[in-house]
Amino acid sequence: MRLVIQQVCQARVEVAGRTIAQIGPGLLILVGIGRQDDAAQAELMADKCVNLRIFADKAGKLNRSLLESGGEILAVSQFTLYGDCRRGRRPNFAGAAPAGLARPLFECFVRALRARGAEVQTGAFGQTMQVALLGDGPVTLLLDSAELQRYKGQATMD
Repeated sequence: MRLVIQQVCQARVEVAGRTIAQIGPGLLILVGIGRQDDAAQAELMADKCVNLRIFADKAGKLNRSLLESGGEILAVSQFTLYGDCRRGRRPNFAGAAPAGLARPLFECFVRALRARGAEVQTGAFGQTMQVALLGDGPVTLLLDSAELQRYKGQATMD
């Protein structure tokens, strides 16, 4: 699972010129589901998202989590996060999970965010969407579940 996490003052998703989701301060999370992903990774990534200490405290240091800041989440499915651009000029999306696998895992991720206390809006899975945001910070992070698992494996070996 690959996530692009962006701290925002506000964000919204439109489909066919109509706003279908909108948040105030919080996180816009673009969510890519890979062929090898499973529910355990969705849970791990949700926990990481709501507990990342990336919101400023009173001293201006990035020291508060989404839950501590009271922010919202706008989660948007984004299969193109698995685009492989190493060869040629056209991205290869073979690493992206097919919709039949990706949709339930995206929904699992959203449920896991909500179970941890986050207020979550979503885009429209599989639809062409226009995503608008007003970034804050700017704070933008990349999370990859495969990298997290490798790191955890190394940490336990030390």
